[in-house]
Amino acid sequence: MKKVRIFVLILLLFGLISYFVFQEGSLAVDKTNQGTVVFVINKGEGLYSITKRLSTEQLIRNRLVFLFLAKKMGIEKKIQAGDFRLSKKMTAEEIAQALTHGTVDEWITVVEGLRKEEVAQQLSEQFAVNQISFIEQSKEGRLFPDTYLIPKSATLTTINKLFESTFQKKFAQARAQYPFVKRSDRDVLILASLIEREAKFSDDRRLIGSIILKRAENDWPLQLDATVQYALGYQRNEKTWWKRDLTTEDLKVDSTYNTYTHAGLPPAPICSPSLDSIRAAFAADMNTPYFYYVSDKTGKVHPAKTLEEHNANIKKYIDGV
Repeated sequence: MKKVRIFVLILLLFGLISYFVFQEGSLAVDKTNQGTVVFVINKGEGLYSITKRLSTEQLIRNRLVFLFLAKKMGIEKKIQAGDFRLSKKMTAEEIAQALTHGTVDEWITVVEGLRKEEVAQQLSEQFAVNQISFIEQSKEGRLFPDTYLIPKSATLTTINKLFESTFQKKFAQARAQYPFVKRSDRDVLILASLIEREAKFSDDRRLIGSIILKRAENDWPLQLDATVQYALGYQRNEKTWWKRDLTTEDLKVDSTYNTYTHAGLPPAPICSPSLDSIRAAFAADMNTPYFYYVSDKTGKVHPAKTLEEHNANIKKYIDGV
């Protein structure tokens, strides 16, 4: 009987200690602190990683208490990625709740190969952005494909500066890898945008760039469907900016971007290329032996040195003859 009493006393003591630890660990780190800090949660980041960083930045008193509280509140799967303004005067419960809503910034991922009208539409779905104004202010080809954390209250100027600074940084990285290439930045970007729309597989990018460059340097029409799609613009029936099946009449569209009727590179980029496409544009070699290429049904590129070889590739890979 005495042992039972001791055991009960131990349980009670343990319970009291746990209660006081929990209570103390739930309190604000510094309730007199009036400052705020921006706490960033990355996409896919787990609760344990978040808790560790909250403790490191001295926003919570006790990791175990915060983990227990978060799980008790059932918010583990409700925590959002983004920017949060937190304060040391907030309790653990207040911080846990804050991480489930009301991010200061929002994540947006811009994929490669989009023209600026498509980026404008995507931005308008998350931010108070006027699409027409964004299109007028932004520069085609320089809206670098990446994941951005943008303030909800960001102006068009702020957003464009973010895109531009990212583009300049990435473009400079690519150019640094090819210090002896004398090609102008303008031509590299235009070529990269063409590669982006034409290449499905990464290992085809340089080959495509080399053939395009060789044709352009020899004053040949490039005959790229992507440039015609760009010239045609938005297709209401298909609800896309890139018409899927081009007709013979489409290939005659009156535009300086029509590389069937105009030789050389188009006057400007037709989309925002990825870093891989920019590198391929720098690495493109006009001394390639090929003048032609065709993509099979999987998107794989098959080059040819002569028109006869090219026509044979069309029969083999397109017509299936």
